[in-house]
Amino acid sequence: MSEKSTPSRELADENQQAASDGGSSHPNLTPDEQTLHEQTSGKLDKYLGEAPDGGFKAWSVVVAIALCTFSTFGYVNAWGVFQAYYEENLLSDSTPSNIAWIGSVQYALCFLPGLVTGRLFDLGYFKIPYFIASCLVILCTFLIAECTQYWQFFLCQGVGVGLACGIVFGPALGIVSHWFKKRRGLALGITAIGSSCGGTLFPVAAQNLFPLVGFKWSVRIFGFMLLLTLGISNILIDRRLPPVNVTGGLFNWAALRNPAYAVYCLSGCLTFLGLYTVLTYIPVSAELAGVNSDFAFYLIAIANASSAFGRLTAGLLADKVGALNIMTPFTAVAGILTFGWPFARSQGSLIGIAVVYGFSCGAYVSLLAAPAIAMGDIGDVGRRVGMFMSFAAIGALAGPPISGAINDATGGFEDVGYYAGGIVIFSVGLLLLTRYLHLGHLWGKF
Repeated sequence: MSEKSTPSRELADENQQAASDGGSSHPNLTPDEQTLHEQTSGKLDKYLGEAPDGGFKAWSVVVAIALCTFSTFGYVNAWGVFQAYYEENLLSDSTPSNIAWIGSVQYALCFLPGLVTGRLFDLGYFKIPYFIASCLVILCTFLIAECTQYWQFFLCQGVGVGLACGIVFGPALGIVSHWFKKRRGLALGITAIGSSCGGTLFPVAAQNLFPLVGFKWSVRIFGFMLLLTLGISNILIDRRLPPVNVTGGLFNWAALRNPAYAVYCLSGCLTFLGLYTVLTYIPVSAELAGVNSDFAFYLIAIANASSAFGRLTAGLLADKVGALNIMTPFTAVAGILTFGWPFARSQGSLIGIAVVYGFSCGAYVSLLAAPAIAMGDIGDVGRRVGMFMSFAAIGALAGPPISGAINDATGGFEDVGYYAGGIVIFSVGLLLLTRYLHLGHLWGKF
């Protein structure tokens, strides 16, 4: 049966009536029709009523999405370790800016497919693309171990892993809105912790495995880890609401006529122009400052571990005061720390920046889908979130290479910090404008 098929309204009405009658038989049905009615009724139960905001099924879906973020953004957020390793070993003949293109394409493609996958999700095509993309993530990871030249790393790690992670990650966020409403912020925060765990585990594992078993077997071990986590995620993940054939194509221009949504999309693009600069280059800057190279790798893990607390804290607070009200101040902190990061010259100061920056960055990333979800109907949530992700992809694609080019031109990271920090702070102003346009005043829960 096609994954796109939806239950008829009449049958859903009959199911609801049967439930109100205590599950009694329908008097006008033949025995065969009664059996079919009972079988279909059970399948339709999950479509009835509001989001459960809890229960075994809902929380198992949260676990599935947490494993998804572990395997996608958690894996991709470990790019800083690969950047430093490639600069020193496998791709030492390439410039840092050129190597950064691998990571930035990977970041961008985590967002860009959301425009297509979001639309497909609304129409009902979800589990098959999710499974195929999961297999592609695993396959490309094993292929990275065999790469020796720049173009091979670019295709396998930049394009292959990035595109597959985007297909997996994008619609997974929309499923949260199917199962949670009042506790949506908490659910999003928990799912985002998976990204922090992955971003912590992969760099630590890489730092210990590279000298122990070599690059090839280290990456193969990552592939086996992804096989386990994505396998469990595919088993547990499920949507609750039936597909909705919303009008229009991939791009919903009507949504952009909402000034608040349009400004929010622009803010996402600008935020990611600067947000991943610190996570990409902090190991390299630490080595230039004289920090031991073995420890410099751990700064990525420290930042990602700290972001786990930021994500959970942001999720808890967002349900009380509003997602955008949490994202804005923490993004401002991340921008300020980006200004100060290049001037950190000691191991202690770099650890402090990694901890606070990771916490602040995690608060933003964990909730970035929530405002887009809130600015429209639930039936169009996949496309609306996908559109925002596509705008964010532009920033994620261009940000790290621009920072790398500035570093190449100046020979240091001071001007990189000015560029990235300035653009993040500007995006904070756009977040404030988004809240004003949505609420009609400066203060309020949103």
